Amino acid sequence: MNEQRKPELLVTAKNLDELRQLVDAGADAINIGGDKYGLRVAGDFSLDMMKKGIEIAHEKQVKVYVSMNTLMHNEDLEGLDEYLKSLADLQADGIIFGDPAVFITAKETVPHLPLHWNTETTSTNFETVHYWAEKGVTRAILARELSLEEVIEIKKKVDIEIQVQIHGMTCIFHSKRELVTSYLQHIEHETVYHGVAKEKKLFLREHKRPDETYPVFEDRHGTHIMSNHDICMIEHLGQLIEVGIDSLKIDGILHDTNYVVTVTKLYREAIDAAFKHQSTAHFMEKIKAIQPENRPL
Repeated sequence: MNEQRKPELLVTAKNLDELRQLVDAGADAINIGGDKYGLRVAGDFSLDMMKKGIEIAHEKQVKVYVSMNTLMHNEDLEGLDEYLKSLADLQADGIIFGDPAVFITAKETVPHLPLHWNTETTSTNFETVHYWAEKGVTRAILARELSLEEVIEIKKKVDIEIQVQIHGMTCIFHSKRELVTSYLQHIEHETVYHGVAKEKKLFLREHKRPDETYPVFEDRHGTHIMSNHDICMIEHLGQLIEVGIDSLKIDGILHDTNYVVTVTKLYREAIDAAFKHQSTAHFMEKIKAIQPENRPL
C-alpha cells in the first residue's frame, strides 16, 4: 500500500454564511450547486454566489466542487456549455455529474476541469468505476447503499479517487412528478401548489410505525423522499483511512447550520485522530448528544 494520506473532508453548504463557517470548522472541500443543474443540493447558489464562495474557500486553500448531477432532458442541454465555461472561469475545483451529457460537454468545452462521477445508485462495482476512469473521470462517488466491505474492495481495485458519504441523510426515492402537490390538491381542491420546497419541512409517516418520519420535498426536479436515519461512520474512519479512501462527505441537506458546523468540527477532530491511529469511538456519543430526536443514527 502507498504511504497513507489524510482523506479530504467534504461538506455541503446551503449559503455563503454556512460556507464560511464550514471552512472555519475544518472542511477541506465544499460542495455547492444551483437548482438548475444540481440534484438535491443543500442550497441554490447563483453564479455570483459561487464566485464569492470560491473566493472565500480558496483564501483558506479549501476546494469547491459544483454539483451538476441532475437527470438531463433535451431542454436542459441549452446553455450547458456556457454554464460549464462560467464554472471554469470561476476556478471551480471540480464538477460532480451523473448524466453523460455533462461529461461529453465538459470534455469538449472545459477539458481541464476535474470530473467526479456520481450516479447516486449505480456506482456499485469496480468494473463500472474502471469504465469511467478510462474515459477520463478523476473521481468516483460510490453508492450510499454499499457496505463498508464493498467500499474497501472497490478502492483496492481501482486507480482513481474514491469518495464516500460518512454522515447525513440519503435519498431513498425520487420522481420527476410533483407527487406532494398532486396529493395536496386532491385533499384541498381550491388550493394550488407548485413545488413544495425543503423549507416546508414536510414528512411522510408509516401507518404501522408512526414514529418513523421520512422528509419529503419538491423542487424543479420533482419529488424527493429522504431516509429516516442519518448515516454516521465516525467509528469507522480508521478503516476508511487505512484503505486509502480519498474523500469523506458530510451531507448537510435538511439540517440547520449549527448542526452541520458542529458535526464538521467533530469529524475534523476524528479524522485527525484516526490518522494518528487513535480511537474515534468516543466521538459517537458527542454526535448523539446533538442529534435530532427524529433522526436516529
